Amino acid sequence: MTSQVSSPAGQAGEADGAQNAHESQEAVVGEQRRPGDGKEVRRLDRVIIRFAGDSGDGMQLTGDRFTSETASFGNDLSTLPNFPAEIRAPAGTLPGVSSFQLHFADHDILTPGDAPNVLVAMNPAALKANIADVPRGGEIIVNTDEFAKRAMAKVGYETSPLQDGSLDAYRVHEVPLTTLTIEALKEFGLSRKEAGRSKNMFALGLLSWMYHRPTEGTERFLRRKFAKSPAIAEANIAAFRAGWNFGETTEDFAVSYEVAPASSAFPPGTYRNISGNLALSYGLIAAARQSDLPLYLGSYPITPASDILHELSRHKNFGVRTFQAEDEIAGIGAALGAAFGGSLAVTTTSGPGVALKSETIGLAVSLELPLLVVDIQRGGPSTGLPTKTEQADLLQAMYGRNGEAPVPVVAPHTPADCFDAALDAARIALAYRTPVFLLSDGYLANGSEPWRIPELDELPDLRVQFASGPNHELADGTEVFWPYKRDPHTLARPWAVPGTPGLEHRIGGIEKQDGTGNISYDPANHDFMVRTRQAKVDGIAVPEVEVDDPDGARALVLGWGSTYGPITAAVRRLRAAGVPIAQAHLRHLNPFPANLGEVLRSYDRVVVPEMNLGQLATLIRARYLVDAHSHTQVNGMPFKAEQLATALKEAIDD
Repeated sequence: MTSQVSSPAGQAGEADGAQNAHESQEAVVGEQRRPGDGKEVRRLDRVIIRFAGDSGDGMQLTGDRFTSETASFGNDLSTLPNFPAEIRAPAGTLPGVSSFQLHFADHDILTPGDAPNVLVAMNPAALKANIADVPRGGEIIVNTDEFAKRAMAKVGYETSPLQDGSLDAYRVHEVPLTTLTIEALKEFGLSRKEAGRSKNMFALGLLSWMYHRPTEGTERFLRRKFAKSPAIAEANIAAFRAGWNFGETTEDFAVSYEVAPASSAFPPGTYRNISGNLALSYGLIAAARQSDLPLYLGSYPITPASDILHELSRHKNFGVRTFQAEDEIAGIGAALGAAFGGSLAVTTTSGPGVALKSETIGLAVSLELPLLVVDIQRGGPSTGLPTKTEQADLLQAMYGRNGEAPVPVVAPHTPADCFDAALDAARIALAYRTPVFLLSDGYLANGSEPWRIPELDELPDLRVQFASGPNHELADGTEVFWPYKRDPHTLARPWAVPGTPGLEHRIGGIEKQDGTGNISYDPANHDFMVRTRQAKVDGIAVPEVEVDDPDGARALVLGWGSTYGPITAAVRRLRAAGVPIAQAHLRHLNPFPANLGEVLRSYDRVVVPEMNLGQLATLIRARYLVDAHSHTQVNGMPFKAEQLATALKEAIDD
């Protein structure tokens, strides 16, 4: 658990476009001298740092700890973990490079940043894989101990980049991280290999000194993490402190940096750093508590959704039951059974798992039971890119079942918004008795940002009424229970918990007779049931889409899901440059907001950026006959704000 901090009272809202016009660049806002050591302290308004090394070098842990301390300090932040799909890729190779990028600032920010101001490269592979992203003048900290001839040859370096002048455009700090770590841990009696494993903590200590990050939280974390091995804990703490002291004493680092807390960016409240998957897990627990139902998760592990299974399994005290099934089909089957039994039922997966679950999702449509299908999208097709992000499951969620099987679709737009989106999806599933798709993706799932912990009275009331007795009177006056007699407002059928006296009814995948729920092959009845199920989804109450258009623009950029951050950052840049452009973002993709058609037709040009080949744009064109311009990217990474701003400018000028 990361630290929680209270934000002082201040003006809420986004920073102005001018402040964020160059979000990916470091900006100097002041200088002073460090007392006592004569070192200069430079004040910045934002910084982007990337830690990179082998997948076994602990870069994710290092980045996570730096992020946690940054969150506790009060900065706004956004992160981008990036790691190989292989469990243990070959050491020292380009496919084995793992990185963690953090953007933190003294104002509100939207993305992990386009390019790192500081790159920490633990070996030649890490340098080569990331150097193209570092702007000229950026700082590079390299672990010189790993730049042996063989290691460099493995990634195609014929000569050392530290000596051949290829890095002259950067501020390079050559630091023997491994040697310094081993020297710092001499007294612990560890082997050279064991001591060398703590070099990531040395690097973390050095960066913590450079950017004046708190240290107490990391030391507490290490003592907790290695509580069963106190000697290992103290060794890591010693390496962490040695890195800090190295920054304090070496002449190579003559400047340190300060980034003030973003106190004016947040409304008052208690905040914590949170990832998308963690926020989604908490949202599911909150939905269960607000509906007064037990939460049941039937799931099969799959990247990048497995963290939700791991997290929910820790919360039995909240009435959460988790079932790790033998496969995807068993996972959703168990969840649907739990829904029939009166639980708030959830199944989590990614795109390949959705394909396997499709028949049971169709069964849930037919049974008209509440079920949350959480799809953490990743690159495809098939196994595809398990650890990379994509938005290419939208059409699968909309239409990936046999027959007419409409399912509502909800998509969060930031890591913190995953909490609210989970509550919203649960609201729809419970009120309308339908399976609901919740479409997150790897970028949101693994990325993190500050989240204001809501007060209990801010959460929606999701309580439902189970059927308790007969609901229909026959012509002869007999009172009976009809399982498919519908609420006239929502068209939802009653939810009858098994074992309730007098409420016995038939379930199954064969078409039901309207009202009675008996098996029916009557053509007119099937036509009526198909149209009724569609009408139920079409009638779901969703908020109207809001448009941000301060300048009366003629062009609109429309997004959905995780493209919110890059799109908003790109729009800010364009407005700062004097380009009028409007922005709207969709959470509800089925049904669309009622005013969406009117909004789209009020602009001369509509641009839809997506991390797929134009799936939302296809739906928009088909539904509203609007000539939406599609801008797409499918490289496994989120959009960069600067590139997107350029593409949007070209699209609206075309």
